[in-house]
Amino acid sequence: MTADTPTADSSHASLLPADSKRNKPSARSLIVGFGLMVVCLIGIFTSPTVAVVGVWCVVLMIVMMLFSVPVAVALAAPSLIGVYAINGVPAAINLLSISPYNAVSSWSLSVLPMFIFMGMLLAKSGMTSRIYQATDRWFSWLPGGVGIGTTAAGAGLASVSGSTIGMTYALGRAGIPEMLRAGFDKRMALGTVIVSGLPGNLIPPSILLVVYAGIASVPVGPQLVAGAVPGILLAALFGLFIFTVGILAPRLVGRGEKGHGTKKEVTWKLRIESLRQIWGFPILMLVLFGGMFSGMFTPTEAGAAAALVALLLMIYYTRNDKPISKLAHATFATVSSTAAIFFILIGAEMLTRLMATTGLAQLVTDYVTSLGLSRVGFLLLLIVLYLFMGMFFETISMMMLTIPILLPTLEVMGISPLWFGVFVVLLGELAMITPPVGILSYIVHNISKAPEVNIGQNITLGDVFVAVTWFLPITILFLIIMIVFPEMTEWLPSLLERTSARAGTQ
Repeated sequence: MTADTPTADSSHASLLPADSKRNKPSARSLIVGFGLMVVCLIGIFTSPTVAVVGVWCVVLMIVMMLFSVPVAVALAAPSLIGVYAINGVPAAINLLSISPYNAVSSWSLSVLPMFIFMGMLLAKSGMTSRIYQATDRWFSWLPGGVGIGTTAAGAGLASVSGSTIGMTYALGRAGIPEMLRAGFDKRMALGTVIVSGLPGNLIPPSILLVVYAGIASVPVGPQLVAGAVPGILLAALFGLFIFTVGILAPRLVGRGEKGHGTKKEVTWKLRIESLRQIWGFPILMLVLFGGMFSGMFTPTEAGAAAALVALLLMIYYTRNDKPISKLAHATFATVSSTAAIFFILIGAEMLTRLMATTGLAQLVTDYVTSLGLSRVGFLLLLIVLYLFMGMFFETISMMMLTIPILLPTLEVMGISPLWFGVFVVLLGELAMITPPVGILSYIVHNISKAPEVNIGQNITLGDVFVAVTWFLPITILFLIIMIVFPEMTEWLPSLLERTSARAGTQ
């Protein structure tokens, strides 16, 4: 391991893809954006029908998102304007008075700050760097083992941090130089880091799945559990791909040429020591999952118990390094992140009401139905749509924009909202890495410019795009497998429901 392992701050840079991470628009872009918004406003107030008003409102949302307006504002403002244009001031006041309460008053959403707090505390405790070190030591003996360890660490770190971007930044700083020193082809090293966080937002506790559950009005507990098996299988599939490359094309992972790369000597003593350093993590997972599966805790209670365990772990690990200060930072960050998510949910609630007022969601459903698409055809079309949207938007922006419109269509197509939550989160994360404008690709390219990361190798944006194309078919194949075998997502929630029912009768 290098000294440049993920730190508490870097590994938890943000819980959500933040608009502040985008480049600030130029003066010319601002003028163009303002002009487009004016055109949309004229369209809203001069539209002949309410459906056309809805279309103009959606266009205005897209324009605002493209020009870095915060997601919550981009959802709420056009919705409010649209309702005002259709029904006047009383309807707009009613929307403002009802939507905030309806959006965030659900008891199931109380698990959200618990999961965020848990992730913040784990990051402040230094658990993130210990997890990476442990996975690196345990998998390094395999063909492509450093890459397999990076994939495993990425899945674990993304699941507890809630931020693919923050995890990718931290893991890129640590993992890319580690793999390059081991002799990995630079494109294989880049691709491994880019995709390593994709399974993490499926494995509980997943903040994006909680957000989806709030929008789609599905139970949070089953929705969280639904992502566990697909997330673990996808991480295993990435690891299997790297292992296969290590067998068939060993030079790509530093095993094909004598003296190529540096082989680290990892003893069993070091492996056991790395497990002792993360002893608290299995306890945390046992409390979280064991509590839910045994019926002892509801999802909210399990989140609170896990946050308590994370707090005790943070105090223990940082007992000599200002634990009170770290607790204060984690608390403030939790409040800030929770408030940001709740504002987004309020915006999504306002968008849903606009869709109902204009009838646009039903029009989309009728149009899709008229195409005669099967369930599989509709979902394949959705994959193409999301890959295109990923050129412009981040995961949560895509979810907020599409889910309120698509929910009625899911019912007509016979698609389980529980299954669709896992599908759409993975699809949104995949869109974030897809060339030519996937945001994660640019983040990794920016990270790789640092001399301590590229260790003297020239890494271009083209290398990053090639790296993504090596792993992209794996994820698309997995999405197709999910479509063909939806049982992989649904059987674990069903098992949890049966277990809870038996516990309730005892």
